[in-house]
Formats: sequence, C-alpha cells, structure tokens
Amino acid sequence: MLKARDLHFSYPDRPVLSGVSLTLAPGEVLAVLGPNGAGKSTLLRCLAGALTPKGRVELDGQALSDIPPTQRARLMAFVPQHIPARLPLTVFEAVLMGRRPYLSWRPRPEDLDAVWEALNLLGLTELAGREFGEISGGQRQKVALARALAQQSRLLVMDEPTSSLDLRHQMEVMALLCALAEEQDTGVVLAVHDLNLAARFASRALLMHRGRVFADGAPEDVLTEDSIRTVYGVDVLRMEAGAGAMFFPMAATSGTT
Repeated sequence: MLKARDLHFSYPDRPVLSGVSLTLAPGEVLAVLGPNGAGKSTLLRCLAGALTPKGRVELDGQALSDIPPTQRARLMAFVPQHIPARLPLTVFEAVLMGRRPYLSWRPRPEDLDAVWEALNLLGLTELAGREFGEISGGQRQKVALARALAQQSRLLVMDEPTSSLDLRHQMEVMALLCALAEEQDTGVVLAVHDLNLAARFASRALLMHRGRVFADGAPEDVLTEDSIRTVYGVDVLRMEAGAGAMFFPMAATSGTT
C-alpha cells in the first residue's frame, strides 16, 4: 500500500529526516513514536505529500508525486497535528469537506450519508449544527477525524490524533482505527506520544531517534526498556498486561545517546 524509501528532508535551518524507510500494508496500524524533535510530524507530512522530501514515497506502487491531487485524496486522508479553530463552518460542513474529492456542484445522497456515518462513529451527531469555532479543542480534533473518515480513503495518515482527547476518547478513537484496519483493510499510520496506547493498539511500531529509524517492528520488540532509555532518556518499568505492555516512567537519565 504505502512505501517510503530513503527519505531525507531539511528545513532551511536544520536537517530533520535522514534515510528514513518504511512500509505499510493494508490492515496495519503503524504507530510512529519518538521524542519531540525526532521528526515524526515531518515524516507524516512527507508521507501525505504536504512536504516534498528527497527519496521516494509510493502509494500502491506509484510515486506519490505522480498521482493527481483529487485521486490522491480518494486514496489517502491526512489529519494534521494543528487544526485551525476559526473555520467559518458548522461541524457538519467541516466534515463534509472530506467529501470534496467526490463532489461536483452539490453533495449527493451518498456524500451526506458518509458525513452522518462519520459523525455517528465519533459521537458527534449532536454537534452537527454547532459552529466549528465554538466547540472545544478535543471536539475539534474529533471533527478532523470525522472529516478523514468521511473521505473513505484506504489509507489514513494522522499526526497525533489523540493529543487533545481525554482518556476515554483516546481509547475509543484508537479502537475505532483498529476496527477500520481489521474490517475494511484500511492502512493507518499515526504519530503518537503515549507508549501505552501504542503498545495496546498498534500492530507495528516505528521508533524514531534524531531523524532516523531506531527500530521498526512489533510493539513488544520495539518498545523495550533499553530502547526507551536510549531514545527518550528515561528509565521505565515495563509490565506485561493482558492487552499489551504498560510503561511507568521511573527517572530521567543523563540524556539520550
């Protein structure tokens, strides 16, 4: 489905990505992890086509840069980290924007159905008529997710989609993404800070360190006490739980290596 090979990217003042490669198969949930500044957001923006790196990003074997924007939007939905708060739209209209790759002059019945389905999945139907700028930050985050779901793409690229959500809604959103992956073969790649969420819900974890891939594989293999100490500079206690490992920070070390 998605393949990135030897990605390099630099901003004018600093390099960010150095030789990053990854693959994502249909039905996988890939959690991209790492401390602030590791390159997670930049990587996701490169995968989504919002930035142009050196290297190659492919979607279904075709270079991402060769896919017309409308066709790309039907294949991939991107949820950025920062959602503008002052969109002059209702919640329903904001989610309807996810149907733009399919719209001509006016929404079709299937477009409206897709919007209501996404709103219902995220528990937002009662907010449909509210102004987007009047709802809370966590609700805006869920509206952005609903817009991506209404897009009905085979691939979801999400930059910290649970960052503004409380614990219950974090769990609900992650469970929903896993259900989409399992039931519809949707590929999901998301940046996330919470190691416990990644260990519980992701089928794969990619751990980044200083713009490179430090480890890539099953969460139980990637998220070890040694790797967390090296990448985050924190000693943790790892305990096995029924739904996956849990991590408890113990003390900061002298710094990452």
